[in-house]
Amino acid sequence: MGRLDGKVAIITGGSRGMGASHVRRFISEGAKVVFTDILVNEGQALAAELGENARFMKQDVSSASDWEKVVVEAEAAFGPVSILVNNAGIMGPIKGLTETTEEEYQKVVDVNQLSVFLGMKAVLPSMRKTENGSIVNISSLGGIIGFKNQAPYIASKFAVRGLSKAAALEFSEYGIRVNSVHPGSIDTPLTRSAGAKELHAAEVGNSIPLGRSAQPEEISSIVLYLASDESSYSTGAEFIVDGGLSVQ
Repeated sequence: MGRLDGKVAIITGGSRGMGASHVRRFISEGAKVVFTDILVNEGQALAAELGENARFMKQDVSSASDWEKVVVEAEAAFGPVSILVNNAGIMGPIKGLTETTEEEYQKVVDVNQLSVFLGMKAVLPSMRKTENGSIVNISSLGGIIGFKNQAPYIASKFAVRGLSKAAALEFSEYGIRVNSVHPGSIDTPLTRSAGAKELHAAEVGNSIPLGRSAQPEEISSIVLYLASDESSYSTGAEFIVDGGLSVQ
């Protein structure tokens, strides 16, 4: 028996990296999953691999109309949505605040922050039908502490933390829990990108007490716990998964 048997999930940013890990784990635990991304080829390939309980949709997470389409598709394919994982996100520019343009700042806010607001708003009517829904918003260690030369990213991830707490209070009357997850350094294509490589190496080599980055599956274990009924008394909380980096 799977830990998510009978549950229907939407996962954003699910085509690769940490999102794909969440999708695989949820399917293995019995969930039916609609996952979205702008990476169409990878998303379609993953859905084909995982079978009939996985559906891929291309989605701009900063678009309210796209969110409406995703929720309608999930309900039509599998039934009311009981889990939402707001996983989609971008790093944004690695440079000083005064060198960051308004357009660069806004893009990060739209993908990392606005998407979470839109997703929670869009899924609420469907999730209310389940009476025990769970929303897991992927923030970052950058939503707990600051990092130099990442102002848009840090601001957006702090906002996700706050949005999660506000929604937890509002949605509790419907039996819906909302929590945020704050990963530190994760070994994914995003953190191995050219802009993040130097920061990533510095964190691993000099700062993380456990001496290594996390694998995506290690974050998926926390997300799975929060999505499942095992975390039935947890809401409005942040779950830090950073190898001890923030303890120092």
